[in-house]
Amino acid sequence: MRSNPYVAYVNVEGSSYTGDMKRADTIEQTRAKLLAAGREAFARDGYHAASMDQLTADVGLTRGALYHHFGSKRGLMEAVVEQLDTEMASRLRDALSGSSDRRQALLDEGVAYIKLALEPEFQRIVLRDGPAVLGAPMHWPSQNACLAGTIERIRELVDAGDIAPVDAEAAARLLDGAALDAAMWIASSDDPAAVAQRAIDAFVRLASGLIAR
Repeated sequence: MRSNPYVAYVNVEGSSYTGDMKRADTIEQTRAKLLAAGREAFARDGYHAASMDQLTADVGLTRGALYHHFGSKRGLMEAVVEQLDTEMASRLRDALSGSSDRRQALLDEGVAYIKLALEPEFQRIVLRDGPAVLGAPMHWPSQNACLAGTIERIRELVDAGDIAPVDAEAAARLLDGAALDAAMWIASSDDPAAVAQRAIDAFVRLASGLIAR
């Protein structure tokens, strides 16, 4: 009995497509494992003390896999910082999304960001080791994305007449910069909780004037 060439073609193509999907899943799973392991190691040991050999061995992988996906230890750090920053920004927006007062929500978001400095993982990776390894946060893609969001929200407030006219970009840079500097101050202090309250009180006074009604 002659085989149907069309059936054979479909089977071959289907098998190839399935194989490609499986490989893509494996690649993504490997990257996710390395990212999670890096995040845990950097939070526990700090960037400089974290061992790449130990990190990869813990998840059954090799340094070669790490370099393939991230290029270097620094590349892994960049990915971990971006993941953390993105998660935190999303968390803050979700927590304040139900607020009916958009001006107050913007202030509350800044305060909530400052309070993140009290969370050990965020404090160690993003606020302490991040700037030392990756340079000034103002150049990080994740921070620039947050800045763009703040600019847009300030423009909306000005257009709606909810706050007095102000240069949206200038106000956003000062607002985000103040929150970031306050968080970094807390992260480097000997008494984070005490410094956090001082920083929040000053931030609210400063920010309230910057986006006054």
